[in-house]
Amino acid sequence: MLSGLYLITDDNLDGKLLQKVEAALTGGARIVQYRAKNTRPDDRRKMAEELRELCNRFAAKLIINDLPELAREVNADGVHLGQDDMPAVRARQLIGGGKIIGISTHSVEEALKAEAQGADYVAIGSIFPTNTKDDITQVGLDMLRNVRKAVRVPLVAIGGITPEGAFEALEAGANSVAVISGVMADADPARAAKEYSLLFNRNKPKPNGRVLTIAGSDSGGGAGIQADTKTITLLGSYASTALTALTAQNSLGVAETYQVHTDFVIKQINTILDDIGTDTVKTGMLSWGGIVTRVAKVIAERSLLAVVDPVMVAKGGELLLDKEANESLISSLLPESYLLTPNLPEVATLTGIEPSNIEEMIEAGQSLQALGARNILIKGGHLEGEAIDILMLGDNEYRFSSPRFDTINTHGTGCTLSSAIATFLAQGYPLRYAVERAKRFVILAIEHAIQLGKGHGPVNHFQAAMQLLHQEASVD
Repeated sequence: MLSGLYLITDDNLDGKLLQKVEAALTGGARIVQYRAKNTRPDDRRKMAEELRELCNRFAAKLIINDLPELAREVNADGVHLGQDDMPAVRARQLIGGGKIIGISTHSVEEALKAEAQGADYVAIGSIFPTNTKDDITQVGLDMLRNVRKAVRVPLVAIGGITPEGAFEALEAGANSVAVISGVMADADPARAAKEYSLLFNRNKPKPNGRVLTIAGSDSGGGAGIQADTKTITLLGSYASTALTALTAQNSLGVAETYQVHTDFVIKQINTILDDIGTDTVKTGMLSWGGIVTRVAKVIAERSLLAVVDPVMVAKGGELLLDKEANESLISSLLPESYLLTPNLPEVATLTGIEPSNIEEMIEAGQSLQALGARNILIKGGHLEGEAIDILMLGDNEYRFSSPRFDTINTHGTGCTLSSAIATFLAQGYPLRYAVERAKRFVILAIEHAIQLGKGHGPVNHFQAAMQLLHQEASVD
């Protein structure tokens, strides 16, 4: 079965093709299609051989575009043909048995013909508008669904595939999604590929997705690593942990904090990653600058997809990060974050902007993106009136409103939200969908909170998870 992220190479990479492909393979690409019609034959063969070696190292498949002779020469896994290329039967004679042949199609008729000719998979597209090729025919998701009903071979959706579009294509019946600029043109192809690759976790058996939370312990159980593990587990993923600090706290506040030695924090993380691995990372309380810097280094070296909750102040007002840690967060961890989830006081500390309205929240988000954060979710709960969060996803902006509840039992909402987002990402939802679902989970957790203790009590993770899963089961 052909499945997973299907990477198509771009010719305009100024000598960085191998570097980009290796990064994409690190991020989880499972198939690489080498396009090289405009490259000199000797250079083309040399590059194909190097790509073959690279794909072997990552147990990925190498497909040569349009050139079965080259595929045979370098012992590639297969060849991909267009509608105007040689017949599949002739290509099969050239590359030999046991190799893969894919054919580009634009309709049910072409897909059925390709299957009848012996294609091992069919590419259908362009699904969405794209600037990659001038002569595209946009066919849309409905055509993809119709082709899925008509043929039995695996389907590769191609054309203008963003992570959200990939999610929609997979839901419509694609087995794989082909991406060019979405990975090859990205400044961080490893994380871009990871973002696409996680989408293929969607239908795996539970526990579905692995989430590593790097955070402090809350002895009261409402926030910190306890809230994270409850959230991750109740929502159906596998939680692993790396403790950064111990706290003696309850609903009234933090009585004392004990920092875990940085070397041991990193030892916990690497020990988990070397065996169990993880799909996403959530960071919470990191205590001081040394831990922040070294956690950021691990995230960078391993190309991890990190949801960073910049925990700076406890619910009772106690400072949880010192000045050195704030500086390290801005200089080291923020540029490695896939999603940064600050509240308004944290935004003010990070940017110097104290947002009092939506426009100022967006301005602050743009400043955080300029500092290197890939995506930003600014939580607007501290504003008067309707609670609105702003998600800045690349160049796009989305707003999420939340009802306000007359309760003081909101301890752990930030930890719960960020770990829920990391969980839904690990389960195969694109970022906007993951944020939307996580927001719904937190709203339910606040709505059903019960009074525990004499101060700010915790939200109700159990009831929220049960209701969310019940609602989804009812829809299905």
